[in-house]
Amino acid sequence: MNNSIKKVLVTGASNGIGLDLTKKLLAEGAEVIAITRSGKVADYIHPKLTVFQADISNAESINKVAQQIEAAGIRIDVLVNNAGVGLDLGDELPTADLMNATFATNTTGTVLFTEALLNSLNNGGQIVFLSTAMALLRNAAPNAPAYRMSKAAINMYAVMLSQRLAERKIRVTPLHPGWVQTRMGGDTAPVTIEKSVNGIFKAITENKQTGKFWNIELDGLEEY
Repeated sequence: MNNSIKKVLVTGASNGIGLDLTKKLLAEGAEVIAITRSGKVADYIHPKLTVFQADISNAESINKVAQQIEAAGIRIDVLVNNAGVGLDLGDELPTADLMNATFATNTTGTVLFTEALLNSLNNGGQIVFLSTAMALLRNAAPNAPAYRMSKAAINMYAVMLSQRLAERKIRVTPLHPGWVQTRMGGDTAPVTIEKSVNGIFKAITENKQTGKFWNIELDGLEEY
């Protein structure tokens, strides 16, 4: 583990990419602060794992957990915004319910959570957003309107944030984790969770750029 990466916060750590990334980080020697809706990480216990309960689609819940983390004196080196939903991946027509629910987690909640944690993030640290190449304009397609647009908004926020935090030398990395064999991606997805997590870990430990889009399938940076 990079010596500057001692404590990592991971949202959506109860299953899928979030759970396996948590285990990978712990195996590499990092301390992990996990955020889950239940306040638990499956049945997994580790001496360097601390779990907080929060729903990032809820502003009150976000403020509460941010206050708990600050009150505990926890300082974070890396913030990984993994929590997200894909409620309309097979749809073409946007609906109010799916747009609102998707943006509440993928965009509004993720942005508000990030802002609430900035005071607990060390200078010289890193913020990672799990986005998707589906949100890049050149990859536009008629399906998954809420999902694509919510992640496109996060890509824009990541660039804006990278500029705001430049003086603190905090790197901001939006990334494409691949089409992964998770509950969201399905069993037929071409990328295993292990490959995706290894790619995310490489982005955390090796990427020195800020505001640039990382694609684990390309094993490096990609233009927006």
